[in-house]
Amino acid sequence: MIKFVYPASVFKNPVHFLAFGFGIGGMPKAPDTYGTLLVIPFYLLIMQLPLLAYPAILLVVLISGIYICGKTASDMGVKDHPGIVWDEFAGFLLTMLFVPFEWYWLLTGFVLYRGFDILQPYPISLLKEKTGTGLSIMADDVVAGFLSFLVLHSIIFVVTN
Repeated sequence: MIKFVYPASVFKNPVHFLAFGFGIGGMPKAPDTYGTLLVIPFYLLIMQLPLLAYPAILLVVLISGIYICGKTASDMGVKDHPGIVWDEFAGFLLTMLFVPFEWYWLLTGFVLYRGFDILQPYPISLLKEKTGTGLSIMADDVVAGFLSFLVLHSIIFVVTN
């Protein structure tokens, strides 16, 4: 049986609940990967909306993430608690922006995003120093998402043309 690990506030404070990905951030191992997996059903819903709805929702996730992650880190007195996974939501949704829906593109996007997020190659590595602000917590995941977006769209272009 998996034993989730939560700060006391996660189920009492709605901002912390969002930051912890509705509780999935309490996974004892690989909460970032589970957070990315958790956003897939949300992605499957929003990608069916009209074309401009997805980027609008992504913008809301990105902007609100600065507050959600920063407030949670500040309240908990840590620079970037490993259970905060809202930044993974934002990074993966950015990766999948304007990607045609096919299971193999979803899988490729997931692998690319997790790879960039885990390995943190340049320029992501420059953002590794966390200051505890929402922007610093979000930055490396957003850049990982952007690089994944570029690589994924390049692969799609090569494969489909």
